[in-house]
Amino acid sequence: MLPVKSRFEYWLESQKNPQKILFLKYEELKRDPKGEVKKLAEFLGKPFASEEEIDKVLWRCSLERLKNLEVNKSGSILYNVHNSLYFRKGVVGDWKNYLTPETEEKIDQTSRIKLEEHGMFF
Repeated sequence: MLPVKSRFEYWLESQKNPQKILFLKYEELKRDPKGEVKKLAEFLGKPFASEEEIDKVLWRCSLERLKNLEVNKSGSILYNVHNSLYFRKGVVGDWKNYLTPETEEKIDQTSRIKLEEHGMFF
């Protein structure tokens, strides 16, 4: 994961030069996967020819499909960390099951201080 400063700099640059940097949000991908994947393809200059192509990409990249691949069920790539640990529920807001309210508040305060003045705190 990029440091906050780098993500922030990319976000600012995406506001200045949207033709060069596309900034996607997980929540938007979950809310409108077809629209966001279509936006990504167009940004890359490779628009889809049909809805079927979009559906195929969404299926190939789906959390259910990826977490059920044998390599992700039984493999380990890095420092004996099982690949299955990289796949949780894929649900917006599931982080609340892993962070304490105190940790959540610290993250919110830090994010607000660093990002709010630029319209990036959501």
